Amino acid sequence: MPAIDPAAAAAIAASAEKYEPAMAGFLRDLIAIPAESCQEGPVIRRIRVEMEKAGFDEIRIDPMGNILGRIGSGSRVIMMDSHTDTVGVGDPREWAWDPYQGKVDDGCIYGRGACDQRAGMASMVYAGKIIKDLRLEGDYTLWVVGSVQEEDCDGLPWLYILKEDGIRPECVVITEPTNLQVYRGHRGRMEIEVRLRGRSCHASAPERGENPVYKMGRLVREVEDLNERLRSDPFLGKGTIAVTAVRSVSPSLCAVPGACSIHLDRRLTAGDSMESALAEVRALPSAGDAEIEVLQYGRPSYTGLVYPMCKYYPTWTIPEDHPLTVAAIGAYKRLHDVPPAVGKWTFSTNGVGSMGLMGVPTIGFGPGEEEFAHSVNERVPIRHLVEAAKFYAVFPLIYAAG
Repeated sequence: MPAIDPAAAAAIAASAEKYEPAMAGFLRDLIAIPAESCQEGPVIRRIRVEMEKAGFDEIRIDPMGNILGRIGSGSRVIMMDSHTDTVGVGDPREWAWDPYQGKVDDGCIYGRGACDQRAGMASMVYAGKIIKDLRLEGDYTLWVVGSVQEEDCDGLPWLYILKEDGIRPECVVITEPTNLQVYRGHRGRMEIEVRLRGRSCHASAPERGENPVYKMGRLVREVEDLNERLRSDPFLGKGTIAVTAVRSVSPSLCAVPGACSIHLDRRLTAGDSMESALAEVRALPSAGDAEIEVLQYGRPSYTGLVYPMCKYYPTWTIPEDHPLTVAAIGAYKRLHDVPPAVGKWTFSTNGVGSMGLMGVPTIGFGPGEEEFAHSVNERVPIRHLVEAAKFYAVFPLIYAAG
C-alpha cells in the first residue's frame, strides 16, 4: 500500500487549502519583523508561538539561536530548513511600498523576506499542523528548523546544528525558493581577499612612493579576464569570479596609499575546490607579491555565541536517481500526478553546510521565485504557500516508506 493513498493526499490538500488564510497571516507577521543576520531574536520568538499553536511535540532554541520544532518520534530523522534572517532593504526610495508591510496584491505577498525565506517557514509550520491534525505521524521524526545567520554566512547554522545539537538526520530539505520545483544542488562559493602593498608618500610628489592602487588596477583587469576562462559544468553551469569591493589604506586623502585590497566573490562549479580557486588567482601575472587569503566569519549570533567558520562554501549536488531525489519527486507526483521539474539554484544556500561540508543528503523544494530574492520587488504567490505545505506534509511518509 502506498505511504500516502489518494484519500490521504486529498485530505492533505483540503487541509492546506483551509489553512491558506492562516499561512498568509503568519507570513505577513514574519515580514513585519525586521531581522537581519545576528538580529533574529524577535522573529524566532514569533515562530515559537506559531509552532506552539500548531501542536509541535517539542520546541527548542539552541545556544546559537536556531529554533527546532519536532513532530513525531520515529526512527527516520528528517530535517527541513528555513533561514530566519533577511538582507537589508538598501535604499528605501527604491521601494514602491513599505518593505515590512507584507503588502497583498494580485495573489502575492510582497516585502523583505517574503520568498527569502519566510514563506518556507510559514509552509513548514502549517505542514506540521496538517500532520498533527490528520495523524500522519509514521516511522519518522521531523524537525522543522528556523536557522540564523545564513545571509551572513550560509551553512554556518547547519555546521552548528549537526556538530553541536546532537541531531544527525538522514536528509535535509532546504525550503529556499525553487518555484515549486525540486532542486538538487547549486554552485559553491568562497570569499577571497587580495592585498597589495605599496609605499606611501605625500600626494604632491607621487614619484616618491609606490601606489598600490595602480598595481591593483592591473590585477583587477586580469581577474576580469580570468572570469572568461573558468570551467563549466553541464548541470551547474560556469564558475565565476568578480571584484565586489576595492579598499585602500592611506594616512590622508593627500597621501599615496600604502596598501590596496580587493574582495573577490568566487562561484565554484563542479571540479572547483578552494585550492584550485586560490591557485588560479595566485597565477595571475600581477599577483606575484600579493597577499591572498580566504576570509573567516566570526560575528556573534543574537544570543552572543561566536562560532567561527572559513568563508568557503562547497559546491554540492545530489544525483537524480538518489533515494532522496526519488522521494521528493514521488511526493510531488503523489499530489499532482505528474513529475516536477528538477533543477538547481543560481545562488547559494544552507546546503553548503548540510551536504557540502557535513555530507548529509540534501534536496530543495520551496515556495517563491528565486529571481525575486534580495530585490525591491520581493514577493511570493500565496498559492505557493499552500502547495509547499502539501509537499512538506506528504514528504516525510513518502521518504520513510522508501
